[in-house]
Formats: sequence, structure tokens, C-alpha cells
Amino acid sequence: MSAASAIGAGTGTPAGSRAAVVNANPACCSIPPVLSSNYVPKGKFIKYAGFEKVYVTGPEKSDTAIVSVYDIFGFFPQTEQGADILATTLNAVVYMPDFFEPNEPFPIDKFPPKSDEDKDDLQRFFAGPAKPEKAVDNLIRFGKSLREDGKIKVGAYGMCWGGKVTILAGSGETPVFDAVGALHPAMLSADDANDLSVPLGLFISKDEPIEEYEKMVDKISHKPFAEKNAYKLYPTMFHGWAAARANLDDPENKKQFEDVYARLSTFFTGAFEKNRGGTQASL
Repeated sequence: MSAASAIGAGTGTPAGSRAAVVNANPACCSIPPVLSSNYVPKGKFIKYAGFEKVYVTGPEKSDTAIVSVYDIFGFFPQTEQGADILATTLNAVVYMPDFFEPNEPFPIDKFPPKSDEDKDDLQRFFAGPAKPEKAVDNLIRFGKSLREDGKIKVGAYGMCWGGKVTILAGSGETPVFDAVGALHPAMLSADDANDLSVPLGLFISKDEPIEEYEKMVDKISHKPFAEKNAYKLYPTMFHGWAAARANLDDPENKKQFEDVYARLSTFFTGAFEKNRGGTQASL
């Protein structure tokens, strides 16, 4: 699905008709989240940049800021754990705004959707509260607020639908972000890299379209910042393994969860260096 078709989907449908398909990734629309009761997030919630609820973790006086765009399940211990890891390894402050406000994340009790009505509700969710166009605008606004508050190095990463959002937010002649990352992005389209103007960290599972991934890798490999990109296919992992769907009681999932956040940290470190690269890797 192209960026234009994903963003251009409407939110309304005629009575009695099926909702337009916005996200066609079967795994994204079927794999449920994993409830975790073991991890205690290190951050806190604040109001910032027009958002009523923002998870923030790490040294707030740091001049390095990372914005995290969560998946469709909103704030989740595993997602917050990833943000905590980046805050520690990058010595950065990581912000996770509530991009769905004033709405709620997609209801867990309706996921995975089984009835046609629930399936339609999910597609309406992607065309409404989780509409990429709206989130891109809000993400850019958030990044500008960070710049205005004195942050010097500013990056963003997203998971699931948030991955598409961050890729799109890294486009344009004067992007607010220095680098963007995407973990198991939903609605992945190589065309989204056409106007990308900052380094990209792209990490996918076996459930994302490999052909789009390979095309996107080829596109970014010809960009002026090619040596600062990072990318990897995780063939043993499933869509969502680094966010709310992560089962960190499973040794393989835990290993790859830790691996991808380590790679994301290394990517941002290299991308923030203005005069040298060396982060691009295909493993």
C-alpha cells in the first residue's frame, strides 16, 4: 500500500458498507498484545507541547531528545521499556506522546478482531485516531517544540503504524528531526523513502513485506546520508516483537528485543554525528 493511499483513506463509510481497508498487513491486524506485569517503567507522565499525556524517561536536561511513536495499543510496559533502554544507552531524554488523545488506543478486548464489525472498527481506527497524516503533523509539531526548548540532537522512532509515521516525518527539505527509525512498521511502502532527507534505521520482522523492505533499502542506499543508515531483517521475529506484542518471557523474543534496541541506539549515535557515518549495516 502506498503512502498516498494509506494517508488518503477517509474516516467515514456509507451505512451498511464495509470500512475501507487502510492497513492490509494481516499480522498487524491479528497478533494480540502481551500483558506484562514484571517490568516497572522508569519514567513519568507530564504535559508537553500541547499533549495532555507524555511518557518521559531519561535525563531531561540532556541536549539529545528522542520521540517515540507507540503502536496501536498505546502506552504498554514493553514499549516503555524500549524507551527506557534508549534513554540509558544514549544518555538522552525520550518522550512518548499520547498520539491518540483525546481518543483511546484500540480496545484490547476487540483484538484480534473476529467479527466483520470489529474488523471494520479496526480499519476505521487506522483512518481516524491512528491516521498517519494526523500523527505526522503532531510529531513534527512536537519536534519543533523540542528544538525551541534547546534540544540540539533530535530523533524519532516508531513501531507498527508509528514506524510509517516517523519515516514520513523524516521527509522534506527542512526536516525537524536529525534521524528517524522504524521497528516492524505497518503499511510499509518503499515510496515513503522517495523524499526522505535524514538517515533511517529500518528493522523489520518476517511479517512485513520483504519486497517493499528491499526496495526501500535500495532507495536509501543511494541517498547522500547512505553511510549513516542502518537496517536489518529479523527472520525469527513477528510483527510487534519490539513493542506491545513482545513476549519477553520467551528467550528468543527477549534476545531480539534487546538486539534491536541496541542497534537503534547505535544508529542514532552515528546519525547524530554530523561529519562521519559508519552506521549502515545489512545483517
